Amino acid sequence: MLDTNLKAQLQAYLGKLQRPIRLIASLDGGAKSQELRGLLEDIASLSDMVTLDDSGSDARKPSFVIAREGETSGVRFAAIPLGHEFTSLVLALLWTGGHPPKVESEVLEQIKALDGEHRFEVYMSLSCHNCPDVVQAAALMAIYNPKVQTVVIDGGLFQEEVSQRQVMAVPMVFQNGELFGSGRMTLEEIVGKLDANAGDRDAAKLNAKDAFDVLVVGGGPAGAAAAVYAARKGIRVGVAAERFGGQTNDTMAIENYISVLETDGPKFAAALEAQVRHYEVDIMNLQRADHIIPAEEPGGLVQVQMANGGVLKARSVILSTGARWRNVNVPGEQEYKNKGVAYCPHCDGPLFKGKRVAVIGGGNSGVEAAIDLAGVVSHVTLIEFADALKADAVLVSKLKSLPNVDIHVNAQTTEITGADGKVNGLGYKDRVTGADHHVALEGVFVQIGLVPNTEFLKGTVELSRFGEIVVDAKGHTNVPGVFAAGDCTTVPYKQIVIAAGEGSKAALSAFDYLIRQPVVAAGSTAEAEVA
Repeated sequence: MLDTNLKAQLQAYLGKLQRPIRLIASLDGGAKSQELRGLLEDIASLSDMVTLDDSGSDARKPSFVIAREGETSGVRFAAIPLGHEFTSLVLALLWTGGHPPKVESEVLEQIKALDGEHRFEVYMSLSCHNCPDVVQAAALMAIYNPKVQTVVIDGGLFQEEVSQRQVMAVPMVFQNGELFGSGRMTLEEIVGKLDANAGDRDAAKLNAKDAFDVLVVGGGPAGAAAAVYAARKGIRVGVAAERFGGQTNDTMAIENYISVLETDGPKFAAALEAQVRHYEVDIMNLQRADHIIPAEEPGGLVQVQMANGGVLKARSVILSTGARWRNVNVPGEQEYKNKGVAYCPHCDGPLFKGKRVAVIGGGNSGVEAAIDLAGVVSHVTLIEFADALKADAVLVSKLKSLPNVDIHVNAQTTEITGADGKVNGLGYKDRVTGADHHVALEGVFVQIGLVPNTEFLKGTVELSRFGEIVVDAKGHTNVPGVFAAGDCTTVPYKQIVIAAGEGSKAALSAFDYLIRQPVVAAGSTAEAEVA
């Protein structure tokens, strides 16, 4: 089942087990059950600390539980966890076997203290790069708290169940039979939703922090670069980020970042965070800014009010809040989001295997999505508002060569229709003839660009008509002591490499601002720089 290299790697990991574990399999006579049996036999053959028991009787077949020796409960995989989920499998084996997770001790204590019964069902697909974070979080909770049960379900393996529960986007998590959340979620986010007092504790911690010399709001490539450049000046730097890594977490492949031949988004995001932590920057994750209060006098403190009620103070602030997928804003989009309306073809494409889908958008992202989906679904309809596709010529040529793709330009999407709680079609108007059309399908992928995350700045910082923060060549905003960088600004071309460069520039500008201001915050490390 596993090739020689994977076996060697896995055997090395299993050498870290501190206590025996059991793999309790529930199998039938099907081909997938035999495939799973082969995987589990391979795992058991690599360590004397692992035994295989095929006497399981779970209703989902094939599936297996990873349990401590002498126990019958643990993390259940209703899946053959290879692909993106192979790491999740390895971690579940190690954690069950007593190897400590790389998790903050405070978060681990939060997990252990969770009260009440929590039955989690995590639906994922093996090609989803956003799913492992959620799978691993739910698995860890089940391993460290006996009141938590977790089953990880491969949507592609249990298509009938996925259809019955109307799972049309992954990852999707149910708690005690009710929808808990969908999309990428970190362990801290999940635990925070379960821990009713987490918000108040977080706010109190933020309020207790001393003023920063530079506070970066946002943790994408621009924010990470700004933090590194500022910290290297020897000043006190903090990063408040809703999700460290930003959009890169949702990017499948990165092949145009100079000096990095190829990587994927989650790895890139992890590398960003690792480098920022290397410089001992105070990272405050899962923190969303609500509004800012400019300094009352030159060199004074800017205040950033967070959504949980906490307030952070700083002598200078760099806004790098990034952007998010733009909605098409037609009837049916919000109603059927995650019920046929999706935004990530890599994540959710496998759920539409053999079905009909549409892609809205004819730029690079839209055409790439259509090409990707054409290899999975039965038919793709691409809808483009303009009179021609805007993607690179090589991509357009590839798309037009595919036999199961229809392209409609000069087409204005007017509605997304549905029935029984899920998408059943898309309406569009021919902008030349004015004729209305309706396409019957099961899924719609929206790929029409980005909108900046700047709503909280209205009335404080100057924004363009597109909602972007207006900056000059050095990253200054119209508010003294407040700078901005990355996809949330008026700087053209929303690219990772450009965002990183702009973040670095904003940090240098912020430092230049600091050394030219009177020292106000006593004890600030920037005071020593001025001296």
